[in-house]
Amino acid sequence: MFEQFKLPYSYDALEPQIDALTVETHHGKHHATYTANLNKFAEEAGVADKEITELLGSLDTIADEKLRTAIKNNGGGFYNHNLYFMTLSPNGGGVPGGILAEKIDQAFGDFDAFKEKLSALALSQFGSGWAWLSTDKSGNLVLSQSLNQDNPISQGTGNIPIFTIDVWEHAYYLKYKNLRADYIKAIFNIADWNKVAELYEAAIK
Repeated sequence: MFEQFKLPYSYDALEPQIDALTVETHHGKHHATYTANLNKFAEEAGVADKEITELLGSLDTIADEKLRTAIKNNGGGFYNHNLYFMTLSPNGGGVPGGILAEKIDQAFGDFDAFKEKLSALALSQFGSGWAWLSTDKSGNLVLSQSLNQDNPISQGTGNIPIFTIDVWEHAYYLKYKNLRADYIKAIFNIADWNKVAELYEAAIK
């Protein structure tokens, strides 16, 4: 069974960057629904025993087109939201340290340039989708964007996501309305770079 990431903080802990009602609705309703649907459809397809990254990376092995699409959408929603909530923290913000900081400087010039480039991807994503910081197996960092509940795994890039910005309207509209840029800026005030560094190091082992 696929288990929804349990928040280690209260619904109001990310304020004023993200309001309590948004977190409650986003995690408690949207994310919970993706999780429940994934478990339902994965069971029907006989793939409930797979790890989520394995499942998203082998969607073409699911013969039934409707089940394949349902698992792509709900499995992506499950995985993407787990990563999103996992890498936010009321104690976040600031800048990364250690090897992650070195790799960011190497790939993008410096942290400010990285923020600018990732923010531009999040802002320019038309409609619903995501902006991603990922790593390849050699430890090289890459930025990308995706539609709907796609991600670098389901897109077949071979890259492993370690941080994401959700730009579906349900992630920010209650507080920021149409001001997506303000929401994107706020995300960096609660980004948990220690967790991102942990995910980076795990990905390149």
